[in-house]
Amino acid sequence: MAWERKIEVVHDDLQNWKSYLQFIGDEMMFIQKLLDSYIFEPRTPNLFERLENFKQLFNTTKQARELLLESIKAHENKLGGIFECTQDECDDLYYEKHQGLKINITDYIKSYLNQKKEVYEYAGSVLKKKKPLD
Repeated sequence: MAWERKIEVVHDDLQNWKSYLQFIGDEMMFIQKLLDSYIFEPRTPNLFERLENFKQLFNTTKQARELLLESIKAHENKLGGIFECTQDECDDLYYEKHQGLKINITDYIKSYLNQKKEVYEYAGSVLKKKKPLD
């Protein structure tokens, strides 16, 4: 693959990752509002504990997301400097780091999707039922 094409692919990856993580951040705000709401059946066994557990998991996930965004930013900044060194010197090391970051992002997204699925499945099962009109 040509040098310029590799840089274009890396740049596209970085932009896509930032976009995914931004969407996840927006989605997490909604899910946290859901978890903090009063739409759950209060007589559900262990409701408070389960909701608190989900909230703690989401806080950890938010912190991991922030670290990934910082890693992407640092990686992106190095992309600009890659032109200043010889191709062979920077090429292999940079792409090795890129692949490592790609694995971390993919693992994070998979983990987040599983976490979200758990929250939705649980929340859907304990929502208050609307009372029928008399």
